[in-house]
Amino acid sequence: MRERDKLAQWIREADTIAVLTGAGMSTESGIPDFRGENGIYAHEENVEHYLSEYYFEKDPIDFWRRFKQLFSLKLMGGFAPNDGHRFLRWLEDIGKRVVILTQNIDGLHVKAGSTHVIELHGTLRTATCPSCGKTYELAFVNRNDVPRCNECRAILKPDVVLFGGFVPHIEEAFAKAAESDLFLAMGTSLEVAPVNQIPFYVAAESPATRKVLMNKTATRMDGIFDLVIYGGIGETVAGVRRQIQAE
Repeated sequence: MRERDKLAQWIREADTIAVLTGAGMSTESGIPDFRGENGIYAHEENVEHYLSEYYFEKDPIDFWRRFKQLFSLKLMGGFAPNDGHRFLRWLEDIGKRVVILTQNIDGLHVKAGSTHVIELHGTLRTATCPSCGKTYELAFVNRNDVPRCNECRAILKPDVVLFGGFVPHIEEAFAKAAESDLFLAMGTSLEVAPVNQIPFYVAAESPATRKVLMNKTATRMDGIFDLVIYGGIGETVAGVRRQIQAE
């Protein structure tokens, strides 16, 4: 049985699907892979220093200059979901319970209409005042070189997980993955901890859960999965959807 046919069958048989997504999920929307040739690592040697909790506290003004430049923040609001995002929303439409565990901070799963999205690394869509807790939208952040709170004038902090910061909802993500009938990792190299430990946890705690990896290239964790599909996400899910609809 071809890999796509097998995945289509497993999706039909699953009630609950947990999906872990990485940067490769959004490249077809025009957003560069974090570590790809056009990603932010290609433009800055000390990314983990300048995008850290330490540097925000040390020099928040220069932090924001670099943050906006590295993430092309003025462009972020214009990106749209691609076929991969829409496929996950469609799985809900056909009656599947889908929880998305995303490492991405672009907000495209929410834009696509998925109803249960856990943004493990936060979101670029908002920034919050560290003093009073007031939250501001991306448009406000983009209007100000150094965004400050209108209420208390403190410099805002982006609602993303900075290097050295705590990953919120990680325990919930582990639990949701282990509770699923089908665990699907899409567009992720599985290099970033602690998120990359989720497949190990599923294998150990829920051996009956089928595990599928969909990625353009091999990862160091391919052997953990029951099925590995190499290729572009849009093309792959289009074939899987056609197969499901043909039944």
